[in-house]
Amino acid sequence: MDQKTALLWWQLNVLSKRRYEAILEVYGSLDEASKHVGEEFLRGLGVRDDAVRAALIRLETFDADTMAKKLIEKEVTLLSIDDEAFPAILRQMGDPPIFLSYLGDLSCLTQPLIAVVGTRGMTAYGRRVVGEFVPRFVQAGCVTVSGLAQGIDTVVAQETLRAGGRTVAVLGHGLGNIFPTNNVKLADEILEKGGLLLSEFPIDMSPDFYTFPSRNRLIAGLGLGTLVIEAPAKSGALITAELALDYDRDVFAVPGPLFDPNAVGVNDLIARGLARLVTAPDDVLREIGIVAPDGAQATSSYTPETEDEKKVWKALTTMPQPVDDLVVASGLPAPAVAATLTMMELAGVTKKVGAGRWVRG
Repeated sequence: MDQKTALLWWQLNVLSKRRYEAILEVYGSLDEASKHVGEEFLRGLGVRDDAVRAALIRLETFDADTMAKKLIEKEVTLLSIDDEAFPAILRQMGDPPIFLSYLGDLSCLTQPLIAVVGTRGMTAYGRRVVGEFVPRFVQAGCVTVSGLAQGIDTVVAQETLRAGGRTVAVLGHGLGNIFPTNNVKLADEILEKGGLLLSEFPIDMSPDFYTFPSRNRLIAGLGLGTLVIEAPAKSGALITAELALDYDRDVFAVPGPLFDPNAVGVNDLIARGLARLVTAPDDVLREIGIVAPDGAQATSSYTPETEDEKKVWKALTTMPQPVDDLVVASGLPAPAVAATLTMMELAGVTKKVGAGRWVRG
């Protein structure tokens, strides 16, 4: 795909997977379809009226060179769903983003991911729950995912970084600016400590009524499981939980006190059997198949000694994987992977956990 074409369609912000596939069926490529973009074309795709108007306004001011320059200035990388580097976990969603931009380390998405969501109006109880669960997730080798909003999202990121882990923040706006503005420093710290900022929206797009539900679906799609901590009856966290169920992901909920408005949504998820009640972080880890170490993380000070060890160590996580998957992830031949795993097992930094699967020890 031509860069100008990719930037144009990203800026229009009207492509869903269904529309993308329909365009390819008729025109063969977005390059060809871009020659026909206009009001009639967009309406033919089924784009709602307000979105058509917004897209046409953006089209009037679109300049590929200017947008490319913005990406370079902000050090933002843009991927399309057809790019090899596009995250496999998102490509597997029923409604993946066609374009994705990011800042930071994309390798975060190769690690076990747990989405942790909740209300902006967090209470002391919610803060305590996050402080109990998140450090254990980090210790177990997981990367947390949240939305960088006020409240639970913010504390999830803070507690992850404080525990020495990495976190992914999925934004409901473009990466040109951070909202809320009082989380700018937190966003910088996420990047400094090896984390990741993700957005499917054009770099200069501000948040609106539609962007946050769209962001929530990416949070749900990234997590092996979604943990809900404090959510009123009408909460974006509940939307995220429902989307996670649609994607056949596990949903967990920490029960809240009766008569607390922040517990109504969470308790309802549990009551309706939509979320598994959890009272400890290991409840979550066991359900999603993470082999969590006991006590201090034994492998935290391990430094691979050979190039093969570096590659195998990077491929290993606390999610059990067969040797075949490690061969693909490391790019090494099977005999080299097997030999390296044996040496690392003797060093006490990896172990076999049954059915020929391996994890970090």
